[in-house]
Amino acid sequence: MARVPKLDPEFCCFRLRTGRSKIHGWGIYADQDIPANRKVIEYTGEKISVTEAGRRQNTPYLFVLNDRCMIDGAVGGSGAEFINHSCAPNLVTRIVRGHILFMSLRPIRKGEELTVDYNYDDTDETMGCICGAPNCRGTINIKDESGELSKCSTPPSVRPKSGR
Repeated sequence: MARVPKLDPEFCCFRLRTGRSKIHGWGIYADQDIPANRKVIEYTGEKISVTEAGRRQNTPYLFVLNDRCMIDGAVGGSGAEFINHSCAPNLVTRIVRGHILFMSLRPIRKGEELTVDYNYDDTDETMGCICGAPNCRGTINIKDESGELSKCSTPPSVRPKSGR
């Protein structure tokens, strides 16, 4: 049975709601207009080592915090783990003093689904994209100017979110 997403209002800076997504499974939606360049929600969960993350490789909500730690949103997550990927996102992630923050890239209208570019690189399994954006690159993985998968050395921001 699919996990019904819940939002922890302690980590939400605006009124948000959950709902079925046209992109994938569940999504998070703005329940009010959100201005540009504002903190929207914090990604929370259990802080675990990279070694422990390897043991939990089938957990769909692992987010890289740094080269030593990850956050498992499946354990004590704020609801941000249900934000879907888009090639034309309205959010960006920022890591500030050990906190993973989702910030608005532009004004977001009430009722709009919150999305972020997962920015997988070529070290991750190639994942097809179904975001439906006019500029969709066809994969969640980053592509360089030539259309090849990016050879980024930075770890992916978010691991695959299958099983929602």
